[in-house]
Amino acid sequence: MHRTIVDADKQKLNLNLRELFNYRDLFLILAYRDLKVRYAQTFLGFFWAFLQPAATLLIFTVVFGRAIQVDTDGVPYPLFAITGMTAWTYFAFVLNQSGNSVIGAQEMVKKIYFPRLVIPLSKAVVGFVDFAIAFLILGVMMLFYCFSPSGNILYLPLFILLTIISALAVGIWLSALTIRYRDFQHVVPFLVQFGLYATPTAYPAETIINSLPDWAVAIYYLNPMAGVVEGFRWSVLGGAPPSDFAYISFVLIGILFMSGLYYFRKVERVMADIV
Repeated sequence: MHRTIVDADKQKLNLNLRELFNYRDLFLILAYRDLKVRYAQTFLGFFWAFLQPAATLLIFTVVFGRAIQVDTDGVPYPLFAITGMTAWTYFAFVLNQSGNSVIGAQEMVKKIYFPRLVIPLSKAVVGFVDFAIAFLILGVMMLFYCFSPSGNILYLPLFILLTIISALAVGIWLSALTIRYRDFQHVVPFLVQFGLYATPTAYPAETIINSLPDWAVAIYYLNPMAGVVEGFRWSVLGGAPPSDFAYISFVLIGILFMSGLYYFRKVERVMADIV
């Protein structure tokens, strides 16, 4: 017989992966529900998942590709931009959804016990739909421009993993912080909008590195997705490898992920009381 023991006095960090695995059915149900509700009673339905990245790509192409004429080292600009957007789209979706995830499930949180971490994790799974669609657009555009993947494609799984961990790290932090400080419900949309332009999605990272002093570039790479997008694009399109500054982003991702799990577990003990 399976027993669940809730120890409110336990202070140390315990991820309790076995408990998360035991609640895998709830995890899948929440992810399926969110995916189904997302396009329910919409006129265009699933087509919205294609429309958003296509519209953003069009704006980037007109502004950065035509008007500003960003140097992409010989890569067609639409292909350059969609490669960066592929990683950013997933990150932005998880941020948008995680912020209010626990608050949106507050009735369930108040009534029954389950590891609350299941809630933001389920949002991350739904984001794979947008991730896959962005990859599909990327593949079609590579065929259209007759552009073959670089030999660095072997590193792509690593940067996909870093994209997922980065999204989860920030998403878990936001879902826990929003419980205590409801102001974050208004901060998240701003972070996503600001982050789009503070990440080298529409322009090469070299633009920042060559135009700012080292201390300012280091601050720029405190954005965890700055290094990830740079590496993601390098693994697909080739060119110069990620700069040394990119490792600031990689280290920060690990710090945010582990500290986010710790803080979420800490808030989880009183979550049902303050939600």
